[in-house]
Amino acid sequence: MDWFTASEYGLSRLVFQRALAGVYLVAFLTAALQFRALIGERGMLPVPRFTERVPFRAAPSVFHLHYSDRFFALWAWSGAVVSVALLAGADSLLPLWAGMLLWLVPWLMYLSIVNVGQTWYAFGWESLLLEVGFLAVFLGNDEVGPPVVVLFLLRWILFRVEFGAGLIKLRGDSCWRDLTCLYHHHQTQPMPGPLSWFFHHLPKPLHRAEAAANHLTQLVVPVLLFTPQPIASVAAALMVVTQLWLVLSGNFSWLNWITVVLALSAIRFPSEAHTTVPGTPLWYVVVVLAVAALLVFLSYRPVVNMVSRRQVMNRSFDPLHLVNTYGAFGSVSRVRYEVVIEGTADPAPDADARWREYEFKGKPGDPRRWPRQFAPYHLRLDWLMWFAALSPGYAAPWFGGLVERLLDNDPDTLRLLRRSPFPPDEPPRFVRARLFRYRYTTWRELRETGACWERTYVREFLPPTRSAPPRHSR
Repeated sequence: MDWFTASEYGLSRLVFQRALAGVYLVAFLTAALQFRALIGERGMLPVPRFTERVPFRAAPSVFHLHYSDRFFALWAWSGAVVSVALLAGADSLLPLWAGMLLWLVPWLMYLSIVNVGQTWYAFGWESLLLEVGFLAVFLGNDEVGPPVVVLFLLRWILFRVEFGAGLIKLRGDSCWRDLTCLYHHHQTQPMPGPLSWFFHHLPKPLHRAEAAANHLTQLVVPVLLFTPQPIASVAAALMVVTQLWLVLSGNFSWLNWITVVLALSAIRFPSEAHTTVPGTPLWYVVVVLAVAALLVFLSYRPVVNMVSRRQVMNRSFDPLHLVNTYGAFGSVSRVRYEVVIEGTADPAPDADARWREYEFKGKPGDPRRWPRQFAPYHLRLDWLMWFAALSPGYAAPWFGGLVERLLDNDPDTLRLLRRSPFPPDEPPRFVRARLFRYRYTTWRELRETGACWERTYVREFLPPTRSAPPRHSR
């Protein structure tokens, strides 16, 4: 069935699958290492409380059937093991049907995590990983050539990721239209990286060129994905270069990396010209075409959203996250605010109290501490703290729980931080939060002070809070 497969994309499939397995591995490691404080039994937004009020049909997950911290840990670490097996090429050692089932396993496992992750998992790249991961099930292995229709659908996802992001920028913020958004973006993005300070200080004409290049890459280049080779490969390569530029300029979890993975599937590598594969089983053709028809049908709502003047970004239209809508930075903040959390061991939180600051791993805190590179690893608490600074209401469901756990010196919560100012056996008596305005220092200020940030106190975010006294049983 020459019409069904494209054997010349065999190496593209191989690179795509191994890279996708790597992203899966990072996602499962992130879940395994952070879940207890976030969604565990004693977490800020516990899974059991969520499954009590949300039915299975609205958020399909194995954790509706059973939840314990031990079971979740086993589930997440098992997902990591399966990801390592796929990264090592285990699917190529199995029959076609078994290889497909092996690719289905991490998709089902991660779907169960995302669907109970609540606000901690409400990021576009979670749905993107699931949508791409579902299609990967049907790419096959060495027994068949890559199905043309699946390769097309992968490009369709990439098109929606980029074109949708481009449209929402033009519609959402005038600074994208006048090419000035990057005057601010590198300073106000959720989690700056080690080079973000330098990107911010690039000349303004270069920032305008960056913004114009962004429009070109997101609004023009995606259309070329559906043109003949080698034009499609060149378009995909341009997207890879753009995403690597974004990797250098900030920490966006695995958003850039999963986009690179998608783009790799559209590149036809020169060495593939003489690749041959066996015949394609009829059952495989039927399954792939049926799934493709379903996904094309489900694409109706993302397309309607994309062309709508009220376009929304990063939304799933079905509980399985099969087809979703994406986008990023439809608006760009001009000012950076940060919530700084402090504690004191003094008996009274008055003017004489000595307040000591908690240090986060990724989000700005100490003005002298240079940002680090964490992506593709996702620091979920650090990202949500950025949203908290933008809108205290957004943090209402979980911020109080965070403070309670800091007052208790909860070990799982403290592991999410870079450093707690209090010994494990001496928790603070009070915790407070204050809002600061942050800006990058100038070259001169950096030389004189060694600080990459300058911060100014704005207002109180949370007044000094003390843990409730223990309840004694009668």
